[in-house]
Amino acid sequence: MHQAQLRMGANGPEPVFPSVYNVASDTVDRHLAEGRGAKTAIQTLDETITYETLVANIARYGHALLGLGLVPGDRVLMIIKDSPEFIYTFWACVKTGLIPIALNTMLTPDDYKFIIADSEAKLLVYSEDYADRVLEAASHSTALKHILLARHSAGSLDELARDKPTTLATVPATPDAECLWLYSSGTTGRPKGVVHIHRDVAATAMLFAVNFLGVKEQDVFYSIPRLFFALGLGLAMNFPLWIGGTTVLDSRRPLPEIASTIIKRFRPTIFTAVPTFISALLAASALEPGDVTSLRCCISSGEALPEELQRRWRKIAPIPITDAIGSTEALHTYISNKVDDVHANASGKLVPGYQARILDNTGEEVADGDPGRLWIKGPSITRKYWNNPEKTASSLVNGWLDTGDTYRRENGVFYYCGRNDDMLKVGGIWVSPFEIEGALIEHPDILEAAVVGRADEANLVKPEAWVVLRNANRASEKLAEDIRAYCKSTLAPYKYPRWIHFVETLPKTATGKIQRFKLRHTA
Repeated sequence: MHQAQLRMGANGPEPVFPSVYNVASDTVDRHLAEGRGAKTAIQTLDETITYETLVANIARYGHALLGLGLVPGDRVLMIIKDSPEFIYTFWACVKTGLIPIALNTMLTPDDYKFIIADSEAKLLVYSEDYADRVLEAASHSTALKHILLARHSAGSLDELARDKPTTLATVPATPDAECLWLYSSGTTGRPKGVVHIHRDVAATAMLFAVNFLGVKEQDVFYSIPRLFFALGLGLAMNFPLWIGGTTVLDSRRPLPEIASTIIKRFRPTIFTAVPTFISALLAASALEPGDVTSLRCCISSGEALPEELQRRWRKIAPIPITDAIGSTEALHTYISNKVDDVHANASGKLVPGYQARILDNTGEEVADGDPGRLWIKGPSITRKYWNNPEKTASSLVNGWLDTGDTYRRENGVFYYCGRNDDMLKVGGIWVSPFEIEGALIEHPDILEAAVVGRADEANLVKPEAWVVLRNANRASEKLAEDIRAYCKSTLAPYKYPRWIHFVETLPKTATGKIQRFKLRHTA
C-alpha cells in the first residue's frame, strides 16, 4: 500500500504524506511485499525484467554508487539511453539520497559542458553511443569525481554493481527534500536546472496517472518521448512503477517502423507520442486497425495537436488521441483531454488538484474566451531553478508558475494560442531561436539571421530562418543546403531550420532588436 494518499481538499484532491518520506518507498520498495515479484516490470526486445529483478538491481546499483564515496545530496548526471540501466541508476540514486539528473541525449558538447559545471555533479554515467560528445564535455570539468559507462564495459556502473547485495535500505527523507533535477532550455538557449522534490513525483502519479487517467496494474506503457523528457519520465517509468504495471523500453531511435513493430509485438494499452511522431507514424502506413486494438489511451503532448491529425488517427485507432499540456517545471501534466471527453484543437481541462489563471499584461484575470498568460498552481510545481534566482523570482510567484504559454479558456476548456515569447517547440522539445541564430551566424557566408516558427504541411511547428548574407550574390539553393548541413553538425539534429530565406535586411526596432513577429507573416 502506498504511504502517500489522496484526500479531498478545498481545491480538489490533494496528496498527503507522512513526515518521513522517500518516494522510492512507494515506487520501488513495496512491490515484493505486495506479491509482484514474478510480474514483468520492464520489457525490452532482449530482456524480460521482473519486479524481483528490478528491486535487486536497484539495490546493487545503490551499493555501487555508495562504494564510489558519494553521499546524500551529491548530484549524478545521467546521459543514458532508454534502457533498464537508466531505471536502475535513477532509482538507486533516489533510494540512497543522491540526486539523479537525466539529460537530453541529443545535446551538444557545449550544452553538456555548461550543465556539468552548473550542476556541480560528482558522477556522470553515460551510454556508449554518446561517448564522443560526453567525454569532450567532461574533459573540461574539475568537479566530476567519476565518469562511468552505464553498461557493457570493464569498470562500468553495471559491472561495479554485479556482485553487490540485492537488498538496500532506503535513506529516510522528507516530502520536501530534493529528489531529482531536469534541465530545461531557456530563452537564451542556456539550459536551466529545474529542481523537484519527493512529493512532486508522487503527486504527478496520483493526480494525473491514477486519479485522472485511471491507469491500472494491468496496463502496459510504451512512450516515444524518451526518459530524459519529463513526459517520458512519467509515462515510461514513474507511472508504470507506481501502479505495478509494465513499461516497454527500446533504446533505438524511435522511427515509425520500429514503433509499429513494438506496438504489434507487445500490445501496449497506454501509448504516448508527440504530434510530430504520430504524423510520421501515420504517413508511413505502418499500422493497421487490428494492430492497435490493445490501446485504451493514446496521449499526445509536447506541442499542440492539429485536428487533422486526430481525424487521420481515428481511421485506424479504436480510441481518440488525448491531447495534454504539462512542463518540466510541473514535472508532468496539468491540463488534458480524456478518452471520453475530447475537445478539438484544445489541450483539455484542468487535471483535478491543479489550479489555473489566465492573466493579462497587468496581472489581471481575463474574461472567458480572451487570451492571456497561463499561470498554474499545484503540488508538483518546482520551488526553484538551480543557481538562477532571477528566473525563479520572475516565473514562480507565491506557488504559481508562469508557463510562458498564451491560452484562452471557454467553459472550462483550455485552448492553446502560442508562446508568450519567441521560443519554438519542435518535436515536443523547446528550442531557442537565439541558439539557432547563433549557429547560423557562425557560418562564414552569413551576416545576420533570425529564426521563427512555421507550420509544415502537417501543421507542426519547425524552425524557419531568415538570413542576410555577407555577399548577396552567393544566394542559392545549394548554399541553403550547405547551411542546413552546417546547422545539423553544430546543433542537436532536430533544431536545424527547415526553410531558409535570403533577404537584404531584417526588420528591427529603433534599438536594433529583430521584430520576429513581422517575419511570421512574411512567408
